[in-house]
Amino acid sequence: MFSNAFKVATLQGFDIKIDPSWALIAALITWSLSTQFFPSVYPNAEPSVYLTLALLAMMGFFASLILHELSHSVVARWYGVEIKGITLFIFGGVAELGSEPKTAASEFWIAIAGPLMSFALAFGFWVLAQVGGALLPDSALNHAIEYLALVNFVLAVFNLIPAFPLDGGRIFRAYLWNQNRDLLEATKIATRVSSYLAYALIFLGVVGLFSGNPVASLWKVLIGMFVLAAAKGTYAHQLQKAAFKGKTVANLMTRGVVSVDPGMNLANLVDQVMLPERKTFIPVIKDKILLGYADTELLTHTNREEWPTTKVGDVCVMSDESNTIGVDTSVVKLLEKISRTNKRKYLVADGRQLLGVITLTDLMSYMALLQDVRLMGNETKQG
Repeated sequence: MFSNAFKVATLQGFDIKIDPSWALIAALITWSLSTQFFPSVYPNAEPSVYLTLALLAMMGFFASLILHELSHSVVARWYGVEIKGITLFIFGGVAELGSEPKTAASEFWIAIAGPLMSFALAFGFWVLAQVGGALLPDSALNHAIEYLALVNFVLAVFNLIPAFPLDGGRIFRAYLWNQNRDLLEATKIATRVSSYLAYALIFLGVVGLFSGNPVASLWKVLIGMFVLAAAKGTYAHQLQKAAFKGKTVANLMTRGVVSVDPGMNLANLVDQVMLPERKTFIPVIKDKILLGYADTELLTHTNREEWPTTKVGDVCVMSDESNTIGVDTSVVKLLEKISRTNKRKYLVADGRQLLGVITLTDLMSYMALLQDVRLMGNETKQG
């Protein structure tokens, strides 16, 4: 999801990563706090004081975000849900799930953990601000603490809005899932509500662009678009899981595929195999032993003038666990692997014996066909 994110720390066994887009929101928060918020609540101070307070408050806010996401991650691990890491990005933070909760109860507790942590932080900072205000009433630092109390409270309330990918969207889906025992139907309803809220937010943002405060209005539009995309993506993911439930690679792979000998040169690979067969992913086999594969990406790494003298075996991608899967692998697991690695084509083998190939295109074609058949079935019922 965040291919450019880089790791900065590890907490409780979870990698903490930062996406480059985070720098924009960090700079924007620091600027707005140092030029607007702190001058309004603590007037007549030096600009350096405002900047220092803003930097401290910004770091405190993102530390709070990490704790919010860490609470999701700890509860998820307790329920046996894989967490790939915690990433800070332009819209806040996210605990990236490597697998889905198995029950409505687990989804609820994983989702509610974040807002509960934020409410606890808000209360803790509020108490600290009250004590600090009593002991040091003129302390500039106390205003930063008050800000952290406020922002954590707002973060908790905002995340309870029933819209994906916010925690409230997952809580709402958990409620629906518990009521009707149908995860796909619960997801359909929850993402529909999310879409309505996203459209409303976008509308308010567009209106605001023409009636004042363009910065806040632009953020409403951007957040609305983000929520809309996340809602559609969540439902599409559940549709995929429902379509492929119980299916293994054996059900959908292509058998009897064309393969080539490692001694073939690249020019013949293109002219005699890829173009006539209209295939871009070709297994490489020697004496019935699977060696690897050749594809069009491989060709781009070799000068065209060298194709006639370059053997496939010298440049092919060797078969390993990153590109080769077993025939009994579930399609849902394969989709998770595709999402995690962005690799879309796989060899299917039993040991070193090739059984077939399977690609993301194969899976999407099956999905499209299944949807067409269901639509035809609905038309037949209506007729």
